Amino acid sequence: MQKEFLRALFLILIFGSTCLKLNAQVLLTPETVSQLNLAQDSLSTYSDSTITVKDDVERMAYNTMFVKKLIGALKTPHSFQFNFDSLANNVSFLKSPNLSFRIITWSLPFADGSYKFYGTIQMATKDGSLKLIPLNDDTQNILDDNSITNHKNWYGARYYEIIPVTYPSKNPYYILLGWKGNSTKTTKKVIEVLSFDKDQVIFGKSIFEIKKKPTNKNRIVFEYNKQNSMTLTFDKQANMIVFDHLAPYESNMEGKAEYYVSDSSFDGYSISYPRLYFKENVELRNDASSLDELYSTPRKATTLFPKRKH
Repeated sequence: MQKEFLRALFLILIFGSTCLKLNAQVLLTPETVSQLNLAQDSLSTYSDSTITVKDDVERMAYNTMFVKKLIGALKTPHSFQFNFDSLANNVSFLKSPNLSFRIITWSLPFADGSYKFYGTIQMATKDGSLKLIPLNDDTQNILDDNSITNHKNWYGARYYEIIPVTYPSKNPYYILLGWKGNSTKTTKKVIEVLSFDKDQVIFGKSIFEIKKKPTNKNRIVFEYNKQNSMTLTFDKQANMIVFDHLAPYESNMEGKAEYYVSDSSFDGYSISYPRLYFKENVELRNDASSLDELYSTPRKATTLFPKRKH
Protein backbone atom coordinates (compact mmCIF):
# COMPACT_ATOMS: atom_id res chain seq x y z
CA MET A 1 0.00 0.00 0.00
CA GLN A 2 2.83 2.36 0.91
CA LYS A 3 4.68 1.55 -2.31
CA GLU A 4 1.58 2.33 -4.37
CA PHE A 5 1.18 5.66 -2.54
CA LEU A 6 4.81 6.61 -3.15
CA ARG A 7 4.53 5.63 -6.81
CA ALA A 8 1.39 7.76 -7.21
CA LEU A 9 3.08 10.69 -5.43
CA PHE A 10 6.10 10.37 -7.71
CA LEU A 11 3.89 10.45 -10.81
CA ILE A 12 2.05 13.53 -9.51
CA LEU A 13 5.34 15.35 -8.90
CA ILE A 14 6.61 14.47 -12.37
CA PHE A 15 3.34 15.58 -13.95
CA GLY A 16 3.35 18.83 -11.98
CA SER A 17 6.93 19.57 -12.91
CA THR A 18 6.17 18.92 -16.59
CA CYS A 19 3.15 21.23 -16.46
CA LEU A 20 5.23 24.00 -14.91
CA LYS A 21 7.81 23.69 -17.67
CA LEU A 22 5.11 23.69 -20.35
CA ASN A 23 3.47 26.76 -18.81
CA ALA A 24 6.82 28.57 -18.71
CA GLN A 25 7.36 27.77 -22.40
CA VAL A 26 3.86 28.92 -23.35
CA LEU A 27 4.59 32.38 -21.94
CA LEU A 28 6.85 33.07 -24.94
CA THR A 29 4.43 32.74 -27.84
CA PRO A 30 5.67 32.24 -31.43
CA GLU A 31 4.66 35.84 -32.16
CA THR A 32 6.71 37.07 -29.19
CA VAL A 33 9.74 35.02 -30.22
CA SER A 34 9.49 36.36 -33.76
CA GLN A 35 9.31 39.93 -32.41
CA LEU A 36 12.35 39.40 -30.20
CA ASN A 37 14.32 37.77 -33.03
CA LEU A 38 13.74 40.84 -35.20
CA ALA A 39 14.90 43.07 -32.35
CA GLN A 40 17.92 40.84 -31.85
CA ASP A 41 18.94 41.26 -35.50
CA SER A 42 19.00 45.04 -35.09
CA LEU A 43 20.81 44.75 -31.75
CA SER A 44 23.50 42.58 -33.35
CA THR A 45 24.09 45.18 -36.05
CA TYR A 46 24.36 48.04 -33.57
CA SER A 47 26.58 46.03 -31.23
CA ASP A 48 28.98 44.97 -34.00
CA SER A 49 29.21 48.58 -35.17
CA THR A 50 30.32 49.78 -31.73
CA ILE A 51 33.33 47.48 -32.09
CA THR A 52 34.20 48.00 -35.76
CA VAL A 53 33.87 51.77 -36.22
CA LYS A 54 37.00 53.80 -35.51
CA ASP A 55 35.48 57.13 -34.52
CA ASP A 56 34.54 57.45 -30.82
CA VAL A 57 31.60 59.78 -31.51
CA GLU A 58 30.15 57.35 -34.03
CA ARG A 59 30.78 54.48 -31.62
CA MET A 60 28.83 56.25 -28.88
CA ALA A 61 25.99 56.93 -31.31
CA TYR A 62 25.68 53.25 -32.18
CA ASN A 63 25.81 52.36 -28.49
CA THR A 64 22.97 54.80 -27.76
CA MET A 65 20.88 53.13 -30.46
CA PHE A 66 21.78 49.74 -28.99
CA VAL A 67 20.66 50.78 -25.49
CA LYS A 68 17.33 52.14 -26.73
CA LYS A 69 16.66 49.03 -28.81
CA LEU A 70 17.65 46.73 -25.95
CA ILE A 71 15.29 48.44 -23.50
CA GLY A 72 12.53 48.22 -26.10
CA ALA A 73 13.17 44.49 -26.57
CA LEU A 74 13.25 43.86 -22.82
CA LYS A 75 9.86 45.57 -22.50
CA THR A 76 8.39 42.67 -24.47
CA PRO A 77 6.35 40.57 -21.99
CA HIS A 78 8.35 37.62 -20.60
CA SER A 79 11.53 38.71 -22.41
CA PHE A 80 13.42 37.33 -19.41
CA GLN A 81 13.08 33.90 -21.01
CA PHE A 82 14.68 34.99 -24.30
CA ASN A 83 18.43 34.35 -24.37
CA PHE A 84 19.62 36.80 -27.07
CA ASP A 85 22.16 34.20 -28.21
CA SER A 86 23.19 36.18 -31.30
CA LEU A 87 24.70 38.87 -29.06
CA ALA A 88 27.01 36.47 -27.20
CA ASN A 89 30.21 37.73 -28.87
CA ASN A 90 29.80 41.27 -27.56
CA VAL A 91 27.27 41.14 -24.72
CA SER A 92 27.06 38.86 -21.67
CA PHE A 93 23.69 37.66 -20.39
CA LEU A 94 24.19 35.81 -17.09
CA LYS A 95 21.20 34.32 -15.29
CA SER A 96 21.30 33.55 -11.59
CA PRO A 97 20.95 29.79 -10.98
CA ASN A 98 17.64 30.35 -9.16
CA LEU A 99 16.39 32.36 -12.19
CA SER A 100 15.48 35.36 -10.05
CA PHE A 101 17.49 37.83 -12.17
CA ARG A 102 20.01 38.16 -14.95
CA ILE A 103 22.83 40.63 -15.33
CA ILE A 104 23.58 42.03 -18.80
CA THR A 105 26.97 43.67 -19.40
CA TRP A 106 29.10 44.86 -22.30
CA SER A 107 32.07 47.13 -22.97
CA LEU A 108 32.73 50.06 -25.27
CA PRO A 109 36.35 50.44 -26.46
CA PHE A 110 37.77 53.88 -27.19
CA ALA A 111 40.59 55.00 -29.50
CA ASP A 112 42.87 55.87 -26.57
CA GLY A 113 42.79 52.26 -25.32
CA SER A 114 40.33 52.89 -22.49
CA TYR A 115 36.92 51.27 -21.98
CA LYS A 116 33.53 52.18 -20.62
CA PHE A 117 31.19 49.49 -19.37
CA TYR A 118 27.44 49.30 -19.60
CA GLY A 119 25.01 47.02 -17.88
CA THR A 120 21.66 46.38 -16.32
CA ILE A 121 20.07 43.84 -14.01
CA GLN A 122 16.77 42.42 -15.22
CA MET A 123 14.61 40.98 -12.46
CA ALA A 124 12.29 38.05 -13.14
CA THR A 125 8.67 39.08 -12.58
CA LYS A 126 5.64 36.81 -12.20
CA ASP A 127 3.57 38.65 -14.79
CA GLY A 128 6.43 39.04 -17.27
CA SER A 129 6.56 42.83 -16.89
CA LEU A 130 9.86 44.68 -17.09
CA LYS A 131 11.88 45.49 -13.98
CA LEU A 132 15.35 46.84 -14.69
CA ILE A 133 18.14 48.17 -12.48
CA PRO A 134 20.54 50.13 -14.73
CA LEU A 135 24.25 50.03 -13.87
CA ASN A 136 26.30 53.21 -14.15
CA ASP A 137 30.03 52.69 -14.67
CA ASP A 138 31.62 55.17 -12.26
CA THR A 139 35.13 53.69 -12.28
CA GLN A 140 36.88 57.00 -12.96
CA ASN A 141 35.43 58.43 -9.73
CA ILE A 142 36.08 55.38 -7.56
CA LEU A 143 39.36 56.18 -5.81
CA ASP A 144 39.44 52.94 -3.81
CA ASP A 145 38.71 49.76 -5.78
CA ASN A 146 37.97 48.02 -2.47
CA SER A 147 34.97 50.24 -1.66
CA ILE A 148 31.39 48.99 -1.39
CA THR A 149 29.35 50.39 -4.29
CA ASN A 150 25.87 50.20 -5.77
CA HIS A 151 24.19 50.40 -9.18
CA LYS A 152 24.79 54.17 -9.33
CA ASN A 153 28.56 53.95 -8.83
CA TRP A 154 29.29 50.55 -10.33
CA TYR A 155 32.88 49.32 -10.73
CA GLY A 156 32.16 48.36 -14.35
CA ALA A 157 33.18 45.08 -15.97
CA ARG A 158 31.91 42.58 -18.48
CA TYR A 159 31.01 39.51 -16.46
CA TYR A 160 31.39 36.02 -17.90
CA GLU A 161 30.64 33.76 -14.93
CA ILE A 162 28.24 33.84 -11.98
CA ILE A 163 28.68 31.70 -8.85
CA PRO A 164 25.99 31.61 -6.14
CA VAL A 165 26.98 31.36 -2.48
CA THR A 166 24.14 30.19 -0.26
CA TYR A 167 23.73 29.29 3.39
CA PRO A 168 20.60 28.24 5.35
CA SER A 169 18.57 31.21 6.66
CA LYS A 170 21.07 33.69 5.14
CA ASN A 171 20.60 35.92 2.10
CA PRO A 172 22.53 34.51 -0.86
CA TYR A 173 25.18 36.49 -2.65
CA TYR A 174 26.70 36.01 -6.08
CA ILE A 175 30.35 36.04 -7.12
CA LEU A 176 30.94 37.50 -10.56
CA LEU A 177 34.07 36.96 -12.65
CA GLY A 178 34.66 39.78 -15.08
CA TRP A 179 36.95 41.30 -17.68
CA LYS A 180 37.60 45.02 -17.21
CA GLY A 181 40.03 46.07 -19.92
CA ASN A 182 41.88 49.21 -18.85
CA SER A 183 44.42 51.00 -21.04
CA THR A 184 47.00 50.60 -23.79
CA LYS A 185 49.45 49.17 -21.24
CA THR A 186 47.43 47.03 -18.84
CA THR A 187 44.34 44.84 -18.59
CA LYS A 188 42.22 44.21 -15.50
CA LYS A 189 40.08 41.34 -14.35
CA VAL A 190 37.86 41.38 -11.29
CA ILE A 191 36.22 39.07 -8.79
CA GLU A 192 33.10 40.99 -7.80
CA VAL A 193 30.36 40.24 -5.27
CA LEU A 194 26.71 41.06 -5.97
CA SER A 195 24.03 40.99 -3.29
CA PHE A 196 20.57 42.44 -2.73
CA ASP A 197 19.14 44.22 0.29
CA LYS A 198 15.42 44.40 -0.45
CA ASP A 199 15.40 46.37 -3.73
CA GLN A 200 18.91 47.74 -3.27
CA VAL A 201 21.85 46.40 -5.28
CA ILE A 202 25.18 46.08 -3.46
CA PHE A 203 28.55 45.42 -5.09
CA GLY A 204 31.41 44.25 -2.88
CA LYS A 205 31.46 42.26 0.34
CA SER A 206 34.10 41.61 3.00
CA ILE A 207 34.66 37.93 2.17
CA PHE A 208 38.08 37.65 0.52
CA GLU A 209 40.83 36.41 2.81
CA ILE A 210 44.18 38.09 2.12
CA LYS A 211 47.47 36.38 2.91
CA LYS A 212 49.06 37.75 6.10
CA LYS A 213 46.37 40.42 6.46
CA PRO A 214 43.99 40.67 9.46
CA THR A 215 41.06 42.01 7.42
CA ASN A 216 39.25 40.73 4.36
CA LYS A 217 38.83 42.54 1.05
CA ASN A 218 35.53 43.47 -0.59
CA ARG A 219 36.60 42.69 -4.15
CA ILE A 220 39.68 41.42 -5.94
CA VAL A 221 41.15 43.33 -8.89
CA PHE A 222 43.99 41.98 -11.02
CA GLU A 223 46.01 44.32 -13.23
CA TYR A 224 48.71 43.06 -15.58
CA ASN A 225 50.58 43.65 -18.84
CA LYS A 226 48.17 43.95 -21.77
CA GLN A 227 50.13 41.39 -23.81
CA ASN A 228 49.76 38.81 -21.04
CA SER A 229 46.98 36.18 -20.99
CA MET A 230 45.46 35.55 -17.56
CA THR A 231 43.25 32.68 -16.40
CA LEU A 232 40.44 33.56 -13.98
CA THR A 233 37.79 30.87 -13.79
CA PHE A 234 35.67 28.70 -11.49
CA ASP A 235 36.28 25.01 -10.96
CA LYS A 236 33.00 23.42 -9.85
CA GLN A 237 34.58 20.12 -8.87
CA ALA A 238 36.99 21.80 -6.46
CA ASN A 239 34.52 24.60 -5.56
CA MET A 240 37.32 27.07 -6.10
CA ILE A 241 38.01 30.20 -8.10
CA VAL A 242 41.42 29.70 -9.67
CA PHE A 243 43.69 32.31 -11.26
CA ASP A 244 47.21 32.92 -12.51
CA HIS A 245 49.69 34.23 -10.00
CA LEU A 246 50.95 37.56 -11.31
CA ALA A 247 54.49 38.80 -10.73
CA PRO A 248 56.81 41.42 -12.32
CA TYR A 249 59.13 39.95 -14.93
CA GLU A 250 61.91 42.12 -13.48
CA SER A 251 62.38 42.28 -9.70
CA ASN A 252 62.97 46.03 -9.76
CA MET A 253 59.52 46.57 -11.36
CA GLU A 254 57.62 45.62 -8.19
CA GLY A 255 54.36 47.56 -7.93
CA LYS A 256 54.23 48.59 -11.61
CA ALA A 257 51.28 46.72 -13.13
CA GLU A 258 52.43 47.06 -16.75
CA TYR A 259 55.35 44.74 -15.92
CA TYR A 260 53.23 42.04 -14.25
CA VAL A 261 52.69 38.74 -16.06
CA SER A 262 51.62 35.20 -15.21
CA ASP A 263 54.49 33.27 -13.66
CA SER A 264 53.11 29.77 -14.53
CA SER A 265 51.77 29.15 -11.02
CA PHE A 266 48.18 29.37 -9.83
CA ASP A 267 46.42 30.55 -6.69
CA GLY A 268 42.78 30.25 -5.75
CA TYR A 269 39.87 31.11 -3.49
CA SER A 270 38.09 28.19 -1.88
CA ILE A 271 34.40 29.09 -1.61
CA SER A 272 32.92 28.74 1.85
CA TYR A 273 30.47 30.67 4.01
CA PRO A 274 30.94 33.33 5.34
CA ARG A 275 34.21 34.03 3.51
CA LEU A 276 36.50 32.78 0.76
CA TYR A 277 39.79 31.23 1.80
CA PHE A 278 42.97 32.03 -0.10
CA LYS A 279 44.97 29.03 -1.37
CA GLU A 280 48.49 29.26 -2.75
CA ASN A 281 50.12 27.02 -5.33
CA VAL A 282 47.19 25.11 -6.73
CA GLU A 283 47.82 23.52 -10.08
CA LEU A 284 45.71 23.09 -13.19
CA ARG A 285 45.86 19.67 -14.77
CA ASN A 286 44.88 21.38 -18.05
CA ASP A 287 47.00 24.11 -19.56
CA ALA A 288 45.66 27.65 -19.42
CA SER A 289 43.37 28.26 -22.36
CA SER A 290 44.10 30.59 -25.26
CA LEU A 291 40.51 31.80 -24.80
CA ASP A 292 41.26 33.40 -21.45
CA GLU A 293 41.59 36.89 -22.91
CA LEU A 294 38.54 36.63 -25.16
CA TYR A 295 35.24 38.15 -24.14
CA SER A 296 33.54 34.77 -24.07
CA THR A 297 33.71 32.51 -21.03
CA PRO A 298 37.16 30.98 -20.55
CA ARG A 299 37.41 27.21 -20.55
CA LYS A 300 36.90 25.66 -17.15
CA ALA A 301 39.81 24.24 -15.21
CA THR A 302 38.69 20.65 -14.68
CA THR A 303 40.95 19.46 -11.91
CA LEU A 304 42.86 21.14 -9.12
CA PHE A 305 45.33 19.54 -6.79
CA PRO A 306 48.10 20.74 -4.45
CA LYS A 307 51.52 21.13 -6.00
CA ARG A 308 53.99 18.44 -5.11
CA LYS A 309 57.08 19.49 -3.23
CA HIS A 310 60.33 18.64 -5.00
